[in-house]
Amino acid sequence: MQDPRLSQLAKVLVHHSCRVKKGDNVLIDVFGPDHDLVRALIPEIRAAGGYPFVQLHNHALIRAMLLDTDEEHMKRLGEIGLYQMKRMDCYIGIRGGQNIIELSDVPSDHMKWYMEHFNHPVHTEQRVKHTRWVVLRYPNPSMAQLANMSTEAFEDFYFRVCTLDYGRMAKAMEPLVKRMEQAKEVRIVGPGTDLTFSIEGMPAIPCYGQCNIPDGEVYTAPVRNSVNGTITFNTPTVYHGVNFENVRLRFVDGKIVEATANDTKRLNEILDTDEGARYIGEFSLGFHPHIRHPMKDILFDEKIDGSFHFTPGSAYEDCDNGNRSAIHWDMVCIQREDYGGGEIYFDGELIRKNGRFVVPDLEPLNPENLDISA
Repeated sequence: MQDPRLSQLAKVLVHHSCRVKKGDNVLIDVFGPDHDLVRALIPEIRAAGGYPFVQLHNHALIRAMLLDTDEEHMKRLGEIGLYQMKRMDCYIGIRGGQNIIELSDVPSDHMKWYMEHFNHPVHTEQRVKHTRWVVLRYPNPSMAQLANMSTEAFEDFYFRVCTLDYGRMAKAMEPLVKRMEQAKEVRIVGPGTDLTFSIEGMPAIPCYGQCNIPDGEVYTAPVRNSVNGTITFNTPTVYHGVNFENVRLRFVDGKIVEATANDTKRLNEILDTDEGARYIGEFSLGFHPHIRHPMKDILFDEKIDGSFHFTPGSAYEDCDNGNRSAIHWDMVCIQREDYGGGEIYFDGELIRKNGRFVVPDLEPLNPENLDISA
């Protein structure tokens, strides 16, 4: 018997996130062995008048392909992937798998070819800009382990986080959107961090379940050459299958001029992918009240209550500061007291301290006020 929570999640994805309508081609892009959600999505898409297409992936097989590849191979992979994506109206990406670092031993030049010739044109340029898309994870024992939970407890957490009423959350975001669009300068202070940058003239984008599940952030982008200072991230980040910790970046006029971490060499290889990889494409505040601790999964970690993320690489089209890159790497810092604290200022006014909004119009975004379970 199908878990009724899967049907509820399928309805959120099809009707709220992708807004599937009659005649839409919908690609269900599945990474990992768990297909129960796919079985729930297919009839929901058909009931909305859409045509579901299912594509299955296995990270171990992707690794095998990338280990034994060349640039021409990746160009052809990108051409075929782009041909398919151009025929899709909607995209539902279900990310799973048992080992988040399966690609950690793929040579950096091979991974660079994959990002440049497949991921960037197919996903960054075509899927993000020209489809109604949503990306989510599917719960499994590996994710539960990373979250330090039992499998059953993690499943309960997962469905509670993912099937909430995002319409209620959207209303609470409106004052933050207004403040971000009116602000000129941002300053972030915390342990190992003193950073300033301009967001003058940049739009602010509220995120309430239309592109990511789970959700709960408002993002903008810094003026490309305005970032100066140092930032230290206290949340582990997995990128290209490699786990990075204690990432520290120093900026001069927008550019990352110094970058260190537990694997400084690999970090800098990624940041040297192209010119845009050393500039920032996104700044975002996260505030999902039920997501409290990192689990090395960016779809959850970037929404952690009391966090922000700062993103080397390409900017989004709806908040475009002109930066272009094959990279888009969300790095997260949690500023709650239990993670060392910190402050965020808009034009010299303190708006968040130790992860809590401290101005009256933003207080509805604090966890005790974001009653999304009602």
